Amino acid sequence: MEIEFKFCIPPAQLAAVTAAVRRGRHTPIRMEARYFDTPDAALSSRGIALRLRREGDRWVQTVKALGEGPLDRHEHNVERGAASPAGAPALQPDLHAGSPAGDIMMRALQGAAGPLAETYGTEMDRITRDIRFAGGMAELALDTGRVVARRGTPQQQEARICELELELKSGPVAGLARLADTWARQHGLVLSTISKAERGERLLAPQWVRPAVSARPLRAGSTAPLFLDAAHLQRTVLSHCLVQILANASEIVETTLPTTDLAEHVHQLRIGIRRLRTALRELDALAPGRFAPHWEPALRDVFQRLGSLRDREQILRGFNAELRDAGAPASLLMPLGDAPGHAAADIVRTPAFQSALVELMGFTADKAEPTDGAQALPPKDVRRTLQKKLQSLRTQVLADGRRIDTLAAPAQHRLRKRLKRLRYLAEFLVPAFDGDEGDAFLQSLRPALAALGRLHDERVASDLYTEIATRDARAWFGVGWLAARLPRTTTASRKALARIGEVPRLHKPKAPKVPKAAKAAKARRP
Repeated sequence: MEIEFKFCIPPAQLAAVTAAVRRGRHTPIRMEARYFDTPDAALSSRGIALRLRREGDRWVQTVKALGEGPLDRHEHNVERGAASPAGAPALQPDLHAGSPAGDIMMRALQGAAGPLAETYGTEMDRITRDIRFAGGMAELALDTGRVVARRGTPQQQEARICELELELKSGPVAGLARLADTWARQHGLVLSTISKAERGERLLAPQWVRPAVSARPLRAGSTAPLFLDAAHLQRTVLSHCLVQILANASEIVETTLPTTDLAEHVHQLRIGIRRLRTALRELDALAPGRFAPHWEPALRDVFQRLGSLRDREQILRGFNAELRDAGAPASLLMPLGDAPGHAAADIVRTPAFQSALVELMGFTADKAEPTDGAQALPPKDVRRTLQKKLQSLRTQVLADGRRIDTLAAPAQHRLRKRLKRLRYLAEFLVPAFDGDEGDAFLQSLRPALAALGRLHDERVASDLYTEIATRDARAWFGVGWLAARLPRTTTASRKALARIGEVPRLHKPKAPKVPKAAKAAKARRP
């Protein structure tokens, strides 16, 4: 398992980054790689890359597959001999059998529609340099070059490669994270999860954009280790959130499409950030003091700024359509105007946000015990604490729901945020609920979430139309129409909140079984 940070380099910063990498003892090497996949993309569709790469005067065959966390990747390399005029050796996928990455690949190839064939290649120059940090060593790898499509395009297509990777060779993950953060801040680097293999896939399908990544459920069966170790629970949940954040943030930064064409990516990025903020807030008490206090402000800033984009570009656009159906005069439905094409990308590139993501990635990958004296709760107290948090959030939500008609707009918004925290915390703990009770509880939240979401959007739209009305009186039609809808939407929210189900019980953690051989060995000790 390799642990690395990967950054895309802004063109204006390439010269400075190159000079910095060459400042110490470094090694230049020319690399040419060939990537393989099946006609139905059995590998790339699952985040797997299989390649033959010429590294200087030798060939290496490699398979890479996604790991469990945002920093983890399974990788298996096989030496294929010296380079010769005869060209590349024949691909032999079976050479990876028995390795984690190889086994993942073999499962993906079962039932594939056709044999493996070369799809695209890379031609690049790499400069590597070992760099020490306190207690460890990292390898810097600067890659510049191009990806070239080999198949499925009427003419040669290519894309630029300009990346810096920092891979842990030895020492603590926290040290690697600090080193990565230093380089990112000094050179304006931006985290990216888009691999060279994915860049090749884009050449085979022009205009292709990686779909927005939504939150995925935590793996069932992971309950016992989560509850037995509070720190492990924190790392697991934060890692789970980061997968969604990094995938969508990378797409927003790397694509050339305007913000309006990435609306779902922006939406899912905000959901990922809100889930992460919920985790930081609700799980801190399990092992106090392990979360850095500056993470929350950086996350909140980007969340709010992206929210402003969504309000103007998506909420008004949707309500303009409803106003049209309601019979609004055509003259009212003025063009909204698009935000600058890369407004969302500029927000995601914010240094404080990038720095927080680097630190959070390092936190989730660092399995070392904390040395600051932070005392984690024992398993039974972890369960009790989480159960009380869930119950407390539900109680507050129900109490505010009964009087939602009398709540001012800010209090209604706080109610919605509290309901979302209840949802996300329950989602994090679904594997720990008995049977299907967790899914049933989450299902009972959905109508209330939808109703409060509609209420929030109507209030935001009303404020925006009121602002527009100071410049264009036609917008008062929208203000009036929304005011007439408010009582109905509020009532729908109150009814939906009243139907929220009971919080299910978290089952008791069980200590892992100790093999008989281990018990016997322990008994024999003096």
